[in-house]
Amino acid sequence: MLCRHHTVRWALVVAVLAACGALVALAGPLDPPAGPVAPTYKTLAEVEPRIAISAANTPGDATSLFKITQRGSYYLTGNITGVAGKHGIAIAASGVTLDLNGFDLVGVAGMGAFDGVSVTAGFLSNIAVVNGSVRNWGDDGVDLGSDPAFNCRVEGVLASANAGNGIYTGHGSTVTNCSTFQNVGNGIVTDVGCTVTNCSTFQNFGNGIVTDIGCTITSCSALSNTGSGINTSSGSTITNCSAQFNASSGISTVTGCTVADCLVYHNAMNGINTGDGCTITACTVNVNVARGISTGNGCQVSGCMTRNNQSDGIAVNYSCTVSGNTCNGDGLAAGNQGGIRVLGQANRIESNNVTYADYGLLVDAGGNVIVRNTVKGCTINWVIAANNVVGPILDRTIPASAAISGNSAPDSTGSTHPNANFTY
Repeated sequence: MLCRHHTVRWALVVAVLAACGALVALAGPLDPPAGPVAPTYKTLAEVEPRIAISAANTPGDATSLFKITQRGSYYLTGNITGVAGKHGIAIAASGVTLDLNGFDLVGVAGMGAFDGVSVTAGFLSNIAVVNGSVRNWGDDGVDLGSDPAFNCRVEGVLASANAGNGIYTGHGSTVTNCSTFQNVGNGIVTDVGCTVTNCSTFQNFGNGIVTDIGCTITSCSALSNTGSGINTSSGSTITNCSAQFNASSGISTVTGCTVADCLVYHNAMNGINTGDGCTITACTVNVNVARGISTGNGCQVSGCMTRNNQSDGIAVNYSCTVSGNTCNGDGLAAGNQGGIRVLGQANRIESNNVTYADYGLLVDAGGNVIVRNTVKGCTINWVIAANNVVGPILDRTIPASAAISGNSAPDSTGSTHPNANFTY
């Protein structure tokens, strides 16, 4: 008979053996399965499914340090320093994405007219260059437009001090979240049908942004460029942009364009300068050395504010509508200029407020309709040529109402005419 002490010991042994058996059962069979054992790790291509820019993967040629000749996704693994007579990275295939990976492509003195990134074969498409710095090259920083390439994207690129343009793209491309600085050419240049969004151009020696026909420029800044801030061709749209301290016009367009919700300040020529058939709306245009807004024929200017422009605040030619604008202090520096100036015929000037300009409303020609405007405090409030249709101009320079407190007051306009203009 076992003593109580031995009984407890055997019970513990049995329990331990049972637990070990359970662990073995949970661990599965100890014998490996039949057949060869396959690796379980990922290959390098699976971990990084892109191609590094290198002498082995993308060898250059007589005119390039590195050259991409096959479609795919490529990336930098370090900075690139240029050499004389060669592009930094040449692209000679469609369907290429080049990720600069935050690295810097920098040119060298005396290298000749070569780009940081350049398309070197004609009529390519679907090329993207993203995320890095391109500076000091002998021609363009990024050039996707010379041959050109179509349907491309440049995003997150900083381009500075290049001897040509900062960024240049071909037809139907997008330029997004880029900055250009002190390029000898233009900051950003695009061909037709392009979109430029959230970009900054500063102190370039050409224009800040230049686009061709049918482009859209949104939420961009053009500051202190030697040419115009923003310069577009026909059928383009410019919205929510800022153009300041440029040595030519702030915003300049050709025909059939829209300029909306833009700030244009202290440019050395006109603030906004357009061709025919354009719409300018809800823009703030101040302290430009020439006119605030100058249009071609058949344009509409509405809801804008001009202030302290040295020449005319708003000037239109033929067949335009100018309505609901506020013009203050324009034309004083040059003299004999108008808060609103009408140069031609068939214009409708309605419901504008002009104050403290040299000439308030200056109309040089006949054949216009002038109604419901208010003018105050100008050197000469109204200067209107013969043979215009003008609503009555009522002199209300002496206040005509007593103090008002309450819910009603008598009419102090002195007129019930629906098209009356007022001097006040």
